[in-house]
Formats: sequence, structure tokens, C-alpha cells
Amino acid sequence: MLRTPVAIAVPVPVRLSVMGWLTAITAGVLETLVRIVLPDPPTPGQLAARFAIYTVVVALVLALRTGRNAIRWALAVLLGGIGTLSLVMEPLSWLLAGGSPAEFLATADGPTLLIVALRVAHLVAVFAALVLMFRPRANVFFRTVPPLG
Repeated sequence: MLRTPVAIAVPVPVRLSVMGWLTAITAGVLETLVRIVLPDPPTPGQLAARFAIYTVVVALVLALRTGRNAIRWALAVLLGGIGTLSLVMEPLSWLLAGGSPAEFLATADGPTLLIVALRVAHLVAVFAALVLMFRPRANVFFRTVPPLG
């Protein structure tokens, strides 16, 4: 006898996590677009790579709603871990090299300040999405959906 899979409603924390991840990705795309107008824009190859990554990540984020725990952990490691490191390495290196935030803010132009704001929004969205993926109702959801195979 064939069994029909039971539809399991995606809980609010998971839906909000998806929105958070998509917000983070949007901030990353916008940052890339702003960087195009700067004196040292990304190369066409760098742009192609970034947008390929964004496309794969969007697919992964949207798949989070399937309740597959492996997808949740892939997002946690890839975006929550490695992605966050990629966002903070440049500013941390700059600070450790003696950069002055006050001087930076006093001399930064509009596009640079916009990049900083987008980077902050990106990080806030990542942290929110990451926390939401592991809320109690999300944990139940990811335990309820059977693994593939």
C-alpha cells in the first residue's frame, strides 16, 4: 500500500529564518552592485562567481522549508560560519592594522558608507536567521521531517 506523505506546516521561526537569509543575500547583492561604481570594481569573473554563489544559496535557503535537517546545517556552516567570516575578515584585519573607525567615518564617501550599512544589515540578518533556525519550534520541525532516502 502506498503511503501519501503528510504535509507538515512550516513553523513561523523557519519562515522568518528564510526571510532573514533572503534579506542577507539581498544585502550582499546590493553591496556588490554598489562596489561596481567604485574606482576598483569587481572583475567580470568575480561578479559571475558572486552571482553564481547567490543563486545556489537562494536555492538552499528556499529548500530550508522542506524541513531537511541537512539543509539547516549546511546553511549554518556555509552562511552562518564561513559566510560570516568572509564578511568580518576585511574590517577586522583593517582594525588590527591600526585603522581608526572615527577617521574612517569622517572621510568615507557615500558609496563606502552605503557598503558599511549594507554589511551591517547583512550581518544582522545572518545572525537573526541563524538563531531562528534553531528555535524550539524549528527544532521540532526539523526532527519531524524524515531524511531523504
